Amino acid sequence: MNRIDRIQEMLAANPKDLFLRHALALEWIKIGNEVDAKDLFEAILTEDPTYIGSYYHLAKLLERIGERDAAIQWYEKGMEAAKTAKDQHSYNELQSAYEDLVY
Repeated sequence: MNRIDRIQEMLAANPKDLFLRHALALEWIKIGNEVDAKDLFEAILTEDPTYIGSYYHLAKLLERIGERDAAIQWYEKGMEAAKTAKDQHSYNELQSAYEDLVY
C-alpha cells in the first residue's frame, strides 16, 4: 500500500483530520496532482484559517501553476494568520516567499 492509500484509509476513519488532509495534499503534489492538492489546501484553510502550515504550500503551488495573484493573496492571508497566532517562524517563512514573488 502506498502513502496516499494509507492516508486515505486513515481519513476514512477521521475525514476532518487536518493533519492527514494536509499530508494527502502534499502527497498529491509529489505525483503531480496539483488540482486536487489545491482544492484540498483551500478546503482546509476555509474550514480552519488557523492551520498555518497550509498557507505556504498552497501559495507555492499557485506560484508553480502560474496563479501569481492568488499566490500573493494566500501569502498575505497566511502572514496575517501567523501574526495573529504569534507564530514568528511561519510568518518569516511566508514573508520571505512573498517577497521573493513580489519584489
